[in-house]
Amino acid sequence: MNQVTADSGELIKNHGWRVAFSGMGINLALGILYTWSVISKGIPADWGWSESDKSLPYAVACLVFALVMVPAGRMQDKIGPRIVATIGGILVGIGFLVASTTTTPFIYMIGFGVLAGAGIGFGYASATPPAVKWFPPEKTGLIAGIVVSGFGLASVYAAPLAKWLTVTYGLQIMMKVLGIGFLIVVVTLAQFLKAPHKVLQWIKEYGDIGRIKREAMQKEKALAEGKEVILEKKENYTPGEMLKTVQFYMLWFMYACGAGAGLMIISKLAAIASIQAGIKLGFILVAVLAVGNGGGRILAGMLSDKIGRKPTMFICFVLQAVLIILISQAKAVETATGELQYNILANMVVLAIISALIGANYGANLALFPSITKDYYGLKNFGTNYGLVFTSWGVGGFMLAKLAGDMYDKYQTFNIAYFSASALLILAALMSLFIKPPHHHIEVSED
Repeated sequence: MNQVTADSGELIKNHGWRVAFSGMGINLALGILYTWSVISKGIPADWGWSESDKSLPYAVACLVFALVMVPAGRMQDKIGPRIVATIGGILVGIGFLVASTTTTPFIYMIGFGVLAGAGIGFGYASATPPAVKWFPPEKTGLIAGIVVSGFGLASVYAAPLAKWLTVTYGLQIMMKVLGIGFLIVVVTLAQFLKAPHKVLQWIKEYGDIGRIKREAMQKEKALAEGKEVILEKKENYTPGEMLKTVQFYMLWFMYACGAGAGLMIISKLAAIASIQAGIKLGFILVAVLAVGNGGGRILAGMLSDKIGRKPTMFICFVLQAVLIILISQAKAVETATGELQYNILANMVVLAIISALIGANYGANLALFPSITKDYYGLKNFGTNYGLVFTSWGVGGFMLAKLAGDMYDKYQTFNIAYFSASALLILAALMSLFIKPPHHHIEVSED
């Protein structure tokens, strides 16, 4: 369906792919969040930051990003994606510029954590909903995967770029250059975002009018006969109605586990590579993880369209738990002579494969959860509803990223964080077996 004629005679074009790729481009800029491990590794030693200090701006950015998704999603539903995404681009730019003026953790937390985190929330909230609305339900996973893949793929270019700018010009210049660049890119691409015309939305949501009339007649007949009418699924839930379903809280917890585990590794991957595995080119692992992150979103979206969201979630959660246990074993072993000998898991190629798979399983969450939110609660309030679900991403990322930094400062190992994340992933996998779509029942008693 490339175009439709409205009652007014206006020819309505389908801009679905333009909107989808504009959203993907915005996410390619906003995904700078995932290069934090490279940025934090570039913090000079004379700034005096601990590992916990280095975790703070990133953890706050994750939390603010997720919390802002709720009002940003509501704004996107009400006033459209263009203005909201523009606000996001401006905030990200200002946040990076503020961070470029300081050497203290607190101001970095304000600039990168609060301002840039909020900007990422505004931009991200505006990218997926308009794109999904242009396409039929059987393509929901694919389109969501394509749009959010940009966020995951960002580190492919951003990690080496940030590394080069930091080495050549210093951390503060790097933050300034990226801030100006992202402001321009996001604000420009935001102008191409638009929701479909109401006629297209109506056709997509409700299908042919003959089907609607047949269903209405069947319901009227059942009501007249005093029979119980059961609607297998309510089409669109308001945020308040969604919050009254147990499925929301199950999805929220599962998302917090899946996202938090991935964000924990992303935030510390460069440190894991150098401190734990003795590899000095950690930024390469960050870029490799980004490829997996972006690709995993598309593949998981496509797979979930074929075999279902729940089976795909279960596979990703279990596999991620295994991969995190594997990365925990990538370390040196002291020999009889006192030398450090690194095991096969600490090999660059092996660690790169593990990093890519961790990225893919993490990225899958960002395609699966918007898709299942749309499946369960409808399109009408999708921006707000997914914003509420997405708060779990920020809480999970904040808690596990902070846990990793705190545990390393205290015990000089990430093992407690690794095993905690793996246990949560297994619990999420088990929950995915039991969750079912919410049902709306209307009972009509006989007279």
